[in-house]
Amino acid sequence: MHKHTKQYTIRNIPERVDRVLKKIAKESGKSFNQVALEALASGAGESMKPKRDFSEVIGSLSEKEASKMDAEIRLQRQIDSGLWDS
Repeated sequence: MHKHTKQYTIRNIPERVDRVLKKIAKESGKSFNQVALEALASGAGESMKPKRDFSEVIGSLSEKEASKMDAEIRLQRQIDSGLWDS
């Protein structure tokens, strides 16, 4: 799912947090691990939902790379009239 995943060992979890996470897991039918990951991500201001946009790559191309990509897109937009003759 994720390119680079990490593993953590977290100690000294308060009993109340443990109970709440286990309760959520049981009620939602999710694994404890999934519930804990969602809580950790939420606390960090993130979401476990996959991104459905290109926000990570927008602005990441150099001028030269962007120009090259624009040229390729223009080529693909050209209509080959020979393919459309009946």
